[in-house]
Amino acid sequence: MDIVKVFGSNLKKYRTAMGISQELFADKCGLHRTYISAIECYRRSISLENIQRIADALNIEAYKLLLENKEDTENDK
Repeated sequence: MDIVKVFGSNLKKYRTAMGISQELFADKCGLHRTYISAIECYRRSISLENIQRIADALNIEAYKLLLENKEDTENDK
């Protein structure tokens, strides 16, 4: 499991399900849009504090951002 890809994919999935842009989402969690973009493009690792900020902005439990989706794993092969 590549945790950076799992987290980035989950973030994008939950954010787009909310129907908001990276910029609006970044404002909601107090982060920069380019930081959110880098996470979603798997170019950036993330601190525990920012994981919690993102989870709070998504109104989900933080652990859900770390759960691997088996469908996504199959599509990467």
